[in-house]
Order: sequence, then C-alpha cells, then structure tokens
Amino acid sequence: MATVNNNFAKAEMLIRKPVSEVFEAFVNPEITSKFWFTKGSDKLEEGKSTVWTWEMYGFSLNVLTKVIDENKRIVIEWGNSGEATIIEWVFNSLDEKETFVSITNSNFKGDTDKILSEVRNSTEGFTLVLAGAKAFLEHQIQLNLVLDRFPKGLS
Repeated sequence: MATVNNNFAKAEMLIRKPVSEVFEAFVNPEITSKFWFTKGSDKLEEGKSTVWTWEMYGFSLNVLTKVIDENKRIVIEWGNSGEATIIEWVFNSLDEKETFVSITNSNFKGDTDKILSEVRNSTEGFTLVLAGAKAFLEHQIQLNLVLDRFPKGLS
C-alpha cells in the first residue's frame, strides 16, 4: 500500500523468528500486550473494529482493520474522526527463522508543525514497539518500553 501523502513515519527491524510467529504477535492481543498495549478487545480481523487499551495511561483507541494478508501485511486505521492515520505492517520472511518488519504510519493532517510532531512521535513509538517485539519474541523479555516512554513525574 502506498502512503497516502508524503507525511509518514517509518520504523523497521529484523526479528529472528519465523514470519508466522511475528505476524501472529501483531494480530493477537494476548501476545501484543506483552510489548505494546496492555489490552486488546479481540484479534485483528479484516473489516472489523477492535479496541486497544494502554491502562498505564488511561487511554483506549478504536482500530479498524482494513487489510489482513496473512504473514505478509496488516493495514489498520486509527485515531479520531477527521484525524485518523493509516498504519501498515509489512512482513518479509528472509528465511525460515528471520522476518524483517516494516511499519509505516501515514495520512497525517494539520499544519507543518503538527505533522512534524506526529511523524516524530510515531517514529519514536513504532521503533520502541519493534524493539519490544524483538526482545519478547526472541528472548521472552518484557522490556516495558512503552510504559517507560512517559514516566510519571515528567511532563
């Protein structure tokens, strides 16, 4: 899927696990909650909405799954009405034990400063998500990267 405009964030990482395991980690909230959000209402399924919750921040988000191409691609839409962005995961199996994951977040709207801020935040966030996924899937370690991104007491 091509990005909707030139305003996009991108994060990529090699995860040394088979593509089926890496793909499942992003569609199944029981696994995703080990490295990203704390709770998901259901597995991602094409054409259906899901709620993801970050309990540590008291925040939930509706996610509409646009595309599920098993072991290859996920496309979702998330965000407030009129400000929703598109997130696309691409899973490239390098061999039976390695998967290269690319996450692109696009369709940011607003003035230049707002777009730059959103792109920066998204790039930081998805880089942490991929690092957390890598640690969990390869080593069964929960790094709490998303939790520690905004520690209490700092603004």
